[in-house]
Amino acid sequence: MNISATILLAFGMSMDAFAASMGKGATLHKPKFSEALRTGLIFGAIETLTPLIGWALGMLASQFVLEWNHWIAFILLAFLGGRMVIEGCRGNSDEDDAPVHRHGFWLLVTTAIATSLDAMAVGVGLAFLQVNIIATALAIGCATLIMSTLGMMVGRFIGPLLGKRAEILGGIVLIGIGGQILWSHFAG
Repeated sequence: MNISATILLAFGMSMDAFAASMGKGATLHKPKFSEALRTGLIFGAIETLTPLIGWALGMLASQFVLEWNHWIAFILLAFLGGRMVIEGCRGNSDEDDAPVHRHGFWLLVTTAIATSLDAMAVGVGLAFLQVNIIATALAIGCATLIMSTLGMMVGRFIGPLLGKRAEILGGIVLIGIGGQILWSHFAG
């Protein structure tokens, strides 16, 4: 794989994380750049690891991974998205709750894992090609770091416009990403 193909793959793999982090940024009260960078680092680190895991699994049991990864991603994203929708529907007004300035570490890790399962599937496919898996995984992780950080900052500006609906919209985005993963598996 040449450098331009690697870059296109890396940014293509980061689009789910961008959408999810934009929703996460919209649900926070004026997230700082440090929180956006923290989210980007978590998403980027996990997105770096999953193609490596997929590559290793591809060497061992590619059929099982390819058979189930879309269901795992869908269930995780639907669960997280549903939780966000429910939280967004609770309460009568935006003033009822104290503003949230930071997402929990494990919530971000779970979201990052759910959005990076497609990178694991790509890693499985890369196991059958002559590629430098370390360089490719690092490119995917770096692109995800950039796109997730950017997504959080975009979400910062969208959040105040949407208020409590931002959490509902973020949940719908996560459910939509899960549905798209499921749809692309069965349609493709």
